[in-house]
Amino acid sequence: MKTSFLKLAMVLSVVIALHSCKENKKENNDSTEKEVELDSTDLALLELNLPKGFQIEIYARGVDGARSMAMGENGTLFVGTRTENNVYAIQDTDGDFKADKIIVLDTMEVPNGIAMRNGDLYVAQPGSLWKYPNIEDQVGGELEKELIYDDFPTEFHHGWKYIAFGPDDKLYVPVGAPCNICNRTDEDERFATISRMDPDGSNREIYAKGIRNSVGFTWHPDTKQMWFTDNGRDMLGDDIPPCELNKVTEAGQHFGYPFCHGGIVKDPEFGDQRPCSDFVEPALQLGAHVAPLAIKFYTGTMFPEEYKGKAFIAEHGSWNRSKKVGYRIMMVDIEDGEVVNNEIFIDGWLNESEQKASGRPVDLLVLKDGSMLISDDYGDAIYRLSYNNTALASNN
Repeated sequence: MKTSFLKLAMVLSVVIALHSCKENKKENNDSTEKEVELDSTDLALLELNLPKGFQIEIYARGVDGARSMAMGENGTLFVGTRTENNVYAIQDTDGDFKADKIIVLDTMEVPNGIAMRNGDLYVAQPGSLWKYPNIEDQVGGELEKELIYDDFPTEFHHGWKYIAFGPDDKLYVPVGAPCNICNRTDEDERFATISRMDPDGSNREIYAKGIRNSVGFTWHPDTKQMWFTDNGRDMLGDDIPPCELNKVTEAGQHFGYPFCHGGIVKDPEFGDQRPCSDFVEPALQLGAHVAPLAIKFYTGTMFPEEYKGKAFIAEHGSWNRSKKVGYRIMMVDIEDGEVVNNEIFIDGWLNESEQKASGRPVDLLVLKDGSMLISDDYGDAIYRLSYNNTALASNN
């Protein structure tokens, strides 16, 4: 049963392979395979509120600081981290949607951003980007990687990356504002922007401006327009400014930071320099301090038809609000490029009365069977959300 499943300690094989960061070099792995008892944190999945017919289970546990996810063509899940400094390779070899192996693929500084392209894994640190050619052939063996660039700003404050390849085969890389509120674009025009480039790092350009800290973006499956989340500034109180969901309709648009927040809040320090009317308004004002991260459109076939094309947003949750908010998955209905509805899809990671969190969702990934993975850097786990009208998703 689920309850006993969640309470039992799980043991997985963890293969630890540490590598140095030398460019274009192959190195011998001294990998050792160990059985370790995984994190016994109570993930409290039975306390989550799910829509009727859905269930959520553990896909992988003991993935310390699990954040950005990318799936290899042969089914290896790659996971980046922020402060844990690990890149993981997670394998489900028997196809039961539960990980058999959790492998520390590489250890590097702040490898939050990862993306897959034609079998190659890209990993972004604050100031550099690495490519691991044919990565699934390398897992558990010799590791080879190539440096794409090492000249981006290195500030840690909002310096961790979310990266993704767009429908134009360009790699999109954000550079957050290196502060809560500041304007340092005269120092480096890439601050508070999203850039794009060719896969080899060439032909770089700033794609969107005025973005405080985006840690999630995707493209509409039909229009191919970019949609991205942005985390609003702190220290203006519990209820302002709103975090944002934005839509890019053409390159070079400015979304307001640091002058205007959420399309409506004039910044007390910079707001007199430019009015809110100068900037692109958010497609949706999200709650203040909810910390929206990943956004993904549902393109699978497992969920009921009414969920197809909906956008899902992982709200990581507040850190300095007097009463916590977020810690949930939101669902957004978009028609003809406009948001027409926004509602809670999953909540319960936050105990409202006790103000204690059991999880903080970060990234979302739709699997080939139509189920959805959710990473949780607080519970150190990855979950699989499924709809129970299929054999694989039947209740335990």
